[in-house]
Amino acid sequence: MLHKQRQKFNSILGRIAPSFARMNRAVFLDRDGTLIAEKNYLHRPEDVEIFPGAGAALKRLSDAGFRLIIVTNQSGIGRGYFTLADAERVNAHLARELSASHGVQFSQTYISPEAPDQPSRGRKPSPQFLFDARDEFGLELGACFMVGDKLIDLECGWNAGVKKSFLVRTGYGDKLALQEPEKLDRAIIVANLSEVADWILNSQP
Repeated sequence: MLHKQRQKFNSILGRIAPSFARMNRAVFLDRDGTLIAEKNYLHRPEDVEIFPGAGAALKRLSDAGFRLIIVTNQSGIGRGYFTLADAERVNAHLARELSASHGVQFSQTYISPEAPDQPSRGRKPSPQFLFDARDEFGLELGACFMVGDKLIDLECGWNAGVKKSFLVRTGYGDKLALQEPEKLDRAIIVANLSEVADWILNSQP
């Protein structure tokens, strides 16, 4: 009887363990230039332009068990151009649009509001928000990925010890790839989020 109960327990554990393992992974995403079109100090929801294919790519990653987490520098707050509430309204709009169109859900959004010359705990390339996410969600950072269009995005991922950092050629990414290729030896350079999803999902065992 005890043997049968142990077999049943092991069978159940075998079915649910992969789900727990998958949820220990995340894709960290820059916002402007990666998910949405880069605009000078964007702070109005009506100005948000989600890149074509972004929603479908994020959905594929989510369905494969990756948490989706936004990590964004918003120096316009520290410079006095707009408020934290403005940035949060933009983020809420983005989340609603992607949820409505593709069923995408973000586990968390981390905002660094400081200007570059101001002291900051989490402003990229600091990995602090990735460490926060690790602690909050029990992530294995070595199984996670970072995606962005700037060198500071890639460095944030490298500093945290993620598996790979992706440079998307949207936003400032194309210019960076052309002008400073020597700084991108460790990066995976792709056209957009669709190619990020392709690379990640094709690399999974």
